Amino acid sequence: MKTLALFLALFAAHFSFAQDLEERDDSFISENNKNLLKIDIKEPFLQVAVKNCNDFKPAAFDGGAAAYKEILRKYMYMYLNSDFYTLTGDFTFTLTIDAMGKVIDVEGSPNVLNSKVFFDDMQYVVRRIKKTWTPAMCNGQPVKSEMKLKMSFSSFSADM
Repeated sequence: MKTLALFLALFAAHFSFAQDLEERDDSFISENNKNLLKIDIKEPFLQVAVKNCNDFKPAAFDGGAAAYKEILRKYMYMYLNSDFYTLTGDFTFTLTIDAMGKVIDVEGSPNVLNSKVFFDDMQYVVRRIKKTWTPAMCNGQPVKSEMKLKMSFSSFSADM
């Protein structure tokens, strides 16, 4: 009787541990594939002058181009969803700044494979920056303007 009870206990223990092996998680492969980003935002930013303006003052960011560059780089690392694209090269982004100092549009170039997703992500990144610009001034009046940012972007896909 003791032998039969021992045999049943070992049999039950064997199957209870076997169930744990069936429920293992194989998601480590997708979690360990990561894209590494290298972002180099060039200075100075290029202000596009407004036509027919005699006294033009460019848009400015509190703390200057260096402050905007650091915030933008930080947000790019935080919010870019680079798992969907691997891009390398020089890109130009045109920020449209309205008369209130808010960035209302972001356009990127050149168009390459998967750059549309990257440009959509960059629109999201730039709109996450809540700090406003001091708008460009034309003859003492705030006006809508464009600011061009050039950057080198490299993403490398790696297994970690």
